[in-house]
Amino acid sequence: IAHGKTDTVAVAVVDVKASQNLTGWNMETDSTLRLKAKEAVPLGHKIALADIAKGEAVIKYGEAIGSATRAITKGQHVHTHSLRTARW
Repeated sequence: IAHGKTDTVAVAVVDVKASQNLTGWNMETDSTLRLKAKEAVPLGHKIALADIAKGEAVIKYGEAIGSATRAITKGQHVHTHSLRTARW
């Protein structure tokens, strides 16, 4: 599920397997999202909806929640190994 129309990450509502074709939903636009997972993503974790450059803001809920600590490609797992949160 993606929350905002500008989100660069979505939240996995089930465990995702590497290479799995995904269908999701953007809550704000009420649109269908499709992408292929490049790696496993656990339930509740984030998956990249677009390529995100190192240092670029990661957008969730239409807001920057932190910045990428490395380049992230569409379909990759986004978590503490690749994201420095704005909160801490």
